[in-house]
Amino acid sequence: MALISRILVPVVFSERCQDATRYAAALACRFHSELVLMHIFAQPWAAYSSPEGYATPPPYDLESTMAQVKEQLDGFLSDELRTLSVRRVLSEGDPAGVIARYACSENCDLIVMPTHGYGPFRRFLLGSVTAKVLHDVPCPVFTGPHLEHPPALESPSFGKILCALDLHPESRGVLEWASRFASEFGSEIALVHALPVSTVHMEGIYFDSQWRTDLATNARKQIAILEDELGVKGAIHIEIGDVAGAVREAAEAIGADVVVIGRGRAHGMLGRLRTHAYGIVRESPCPVVAV
Repeated sequence: MALISRILVPVVFSERCQDATRYAAALACRFHSELVLMHIFAQPWAAYSSPEGYATPPPYDLESTMAQVKEQLDGFLSDELRTLSVRRVLSEGDPAGVIARYACSENCDLIVMPTHGYGPFRRFLLGSVTAKVLHDVPCPVFTGPHLEHPPALESPSFGKILCALDLHPESRGVLEWASRFASEFGSEIALVHALPVSTVHMEGIYFDSQWRTDLATNARKQIAILEDELGVKGAIHIEIGDVAGAVREAAEAIGADVVVIGRGRAHGMLGRLRTHAYGIVRESPCPVVAV
């Protein structure tokens, strides 16, 4: 069974969306996937915050506007994508909700979308729609602030892939996805696990270095077991520090082209707060696939 049969790309006709679509197109070309370009139309009065705004919207020709948007969607990168199987979908509603429902109903295998944030402040930014999609959809999400250099359409290449593992039960599925992706591209794969800084010191008290060594050794053993089970052979990096920073440093050290992470499976109100996925996406030096 193909790893990626259908790729969903939400588009808003921006330059960043063009870059994200080109990434998706390269993946679609490699996996012979259907590419779904979705634009979610927002009524102009939907942004009005006052009841008066809803009660007296300005004069507006919805039918004509929708026709113009559809024409824009139909023409979006049409020449570049002419050799691919492309479906173009125009929808309305809450963007994150529409994306999540479509991804489920149409059995999408991957969503490709950019985040907000470039330059010195990018580590603090993550678009609200992207954040909600990361939290709500069941399929992997390919995202990040670095989608400006997509691979060639006919010969995409991801030379080095870093897989970040937290050693929770879901880690096996994360590594399996990363391994299958790496196998498709003949990529070199490496694995990273972050030990919290509290294993070194806490409130000025430094702990026995042997304890730290034992934790690192145990983590390596657990990762080695996963590698053996899945037939994966990759260098193992054990870092100390916050998870996002540790993954960033490992990605920079090996020159990773893609980072593969898990999003966690915490439920309830703490679900979004207990995952490190957002921080990794913000700080990663390359695109991230959140599985």
